[in-house]
Amino acid sequence: MRQQRGEGKIGCIISMLVLGILGAAAVKAVPVYYGNSELTDACDFIASGASKKPIETLEREVKDKARELGVIEVLTDKNAIRITKTGGGDAGTCTITLRYKRTIDFYGAYKWTLVTDKRITKPIFENIS
Repeated sequence: MRQQRGEGKIGCIISMLVLGILGAAAVKAVPVYYGNSELTDACDFIASGASKKPIETLEREVKDKARELGVIEVLTDKNAIRITKTGGGDAGTCTITLRYKRTIDFYGAYKWTLVTDKRITKPIFENIS
């Protein structure tokens, strides 16, 4: 009977190394992508309830949510959030535009810039009983 000599050790070590690198990259990237997704969802919700609120209140709500999620770029860049309300009478639209860049630093080895350019438009119905 032949004895095994452990030829599979190199492949296992390389696989574990690759898996570790992917895990470390996910630790840095997932919170950024999650924060962007949550901010977009929050803006969708805020735009849906914009009928009686002034633009300043809507902007404050978006910035509060960005602060909660750690999206500092929205808070520091003056052009990152643009909110407009159009229409008159009983109906109109509320549009929230998010434009900002976030840089993900992968432990000093690589930097990835995530560009967010989202436009959320929701109808406003004021006199619904």
